[in-house]
Amino acid sequence: MAALSLVSQLLTQGPELGLELVFVWNRDPSRMAGSVPRSLQLQNLAAVVERHPDLVVEVAHPKIIHESGAQILRHANLLVGSPSALADQATERQLREASHCWGHAVFVARGALWGIEDIARLDAAGGLQSLRVTMATHPDGFRLEGPLAAVHSTRPRTVLYEGPVRGLCPFAPRNSNTMAAAALAAPSLGFDHVIAVLVADLSLTDMHVVDVELTGPPGPTGRSFAVRTHRENPAEPGAVTGSATITTFWRSLLGCCRLPSTPGIHLC
Repeated sequence: MAALSLVSQLLTQGPELGLELVFVWNRDPSRMAGSVPRSLQLQNLAAVVERHPDLVVEVAHPKIIHESGAQILRHANLLVGSPSALADQATERQLREASHCWGHAVFVARGALWGIEDIARLDAAGGLQSLRVTMATHPDGFRLEGPLAAVHSTRPRTVLYEGPVRGLCPFAPRNSNTMAAAALAAPSLGFDHVIAVLVADLSLTDMHVVDVELTGPPGPTGRSFAVRTHRENPAEPGAVTGSATITTFWRSLLGCCRLPSTPGIHLC
């Protein structure tokens, strides 16, 4: 859904914004039929260099970043739509090295994370002590792997996981991107100390709910700065991506197109 929406926006709005769509690749080529002009369909991702892109946008699966992210950076900037891929330390290292080697930027979409600039600023100022991100939705909206896939939600509300973001990403690669973005926004805590909570809630048939809780270190009075946000994102039943997140991703794409190609990993 997110990928097809992005293709449609680029084809209809791209030209007036100075953007040209030069290729679309899908793990299942048959899914491009009827929605992507044949001239834009790329059958082999390794042939990306032949299309001479300035920016390659990933909205597929973190596996693509694991396998091809560093290679893509040889030829273009990269916008990562699956930041859970960076929970893998080897992948993050490869992206950073390739980015600096070839002079291309790695942009990471913020997705459903509200207040990402505030989190980053607070972290940079040394004012962030803890960060906890809870995502709740109906079980049908999850695409879980490994041991989490075997967990069955029979109660109205079930906590499927609570712990470091790094431990969640491999088993919920498509449902942990908000948590991964938070870990990247707060490097002093990172993937090992930002806490992720994944909740299956049978009452949430048409929305994803994201709660962010953060605290700063105690001040002179002993009290700590604290922020709590609650975000309700409408979603089609069973959808992995909420409707507002698709809109946010489009804004991230437009934003990174205006930024300089500075090596490194940048949230947008």
